[in-house]
Amino acid sequence: MNILVCVKRVPDTGAKMVLTDDEQGINTRNLGFTISPHEECAVEEAVQTVEAHGGASTVLTLGPSDADEQLRESLAKGVDSAVLLETDREWDPQATARAITEAVQQQEANGEPFDLILFGNEASDTADYQVPIRVAKALDRPCATSIKAIEVGDGKVRAKRELGADWEVYELEMPAVLAVMEGLNLPRHPSLRGTMTAKKKPVDRQQPEPAEPKLEKIRLKHPPEEGGQVEILGQGADAAPKVVQILRGLEVL
Repeated sequence: MNILVCVKRVPDTGAKMVLTDDEQGINTRNLGFTISPHEECAVEEAVQTVEAHGGASTVLTLGPSDADEQLRESLAKGVDSAVLLETDREWDPQATARAITEAVQQQEANGEPFDLILFGNEASDTADYQVPIRVAKALDRPCATSIKAIEVGDGKVRAKRELGADWEVYELEMPAVLAVMEGLNLPRHPSLRGTMTAKKKPVDRQQPEPAEPKLEKIRLKHPPEEGGQVEILGQGADAAPKVVQILRGLEVL
C-alpha cells in the first residue's frame, strides 16, 4: 500500500481568534498551530494501514515554511516521508487542489502510484469542503467523503459513512480518494523516539507555481456571539410545578 495524506496548518481550534486591523487575516502572534482533528485521523489511518498491509505513507501540505512543524509531527507518529509545497500566500480551494494534483502527478511519475489519498473532510479554519473532491476529479479517481470507517483489500477500499443510526457503505476501486472525519480512529501521540527521529528526516520542499485566484476575500468578520438567558424556576419544591409545566410543553410528560 502506498498512501498519501494531505494536511493543512491551521490555528489551534480551541484558541480565541483575533483579527488584524485590516480584517484580512488573523493575528498569529500568540497563536498556536496544528492540523484539524479530521486530518489527525487521516494520518493515523495511513499509519495503521501501512502497519497492517505493508507499504509506505507520505504526508503533504501546502503552506508556509513553518508548516514543517506539522509535517514533522506526522513523521513522529509513523509517516515515512513528507512533502512541503512552500508558499507565503493564502490559496483558494481551486488553486490548492491544482497544486496538490500536480504534486501527486510528479510524485507518482518518480515512483509508485498512490493506492489511497486521504484528506480531512474539511479544513478547520476555512471549512471549504472542496479540495478532496477537486483533486479526485482532476486525477480521475473515485472519491467518497465524510468517511468514518475504512477497510482495504483485493485492490479495493470499503468506506463507510455514518447515516443516523445506520451506515452508507461504498466500495471503490483503488487508486481512490477519501475524505475522512474525526471518529474514524483514535490518533496516537508521538513517542519521544519518534519525535527525535522525525527531526532528522528530510522534508521534500517544493515551490508550486501560484495560480490566479478565483475567489476574492473581502474581509474577515467574527460571527455574532450567541446569547443565552437563564430563568430561575424557584427553589426546592417550589420549582416543581414550573418544571412539570415545561416538561408538558416539551411533550415529555
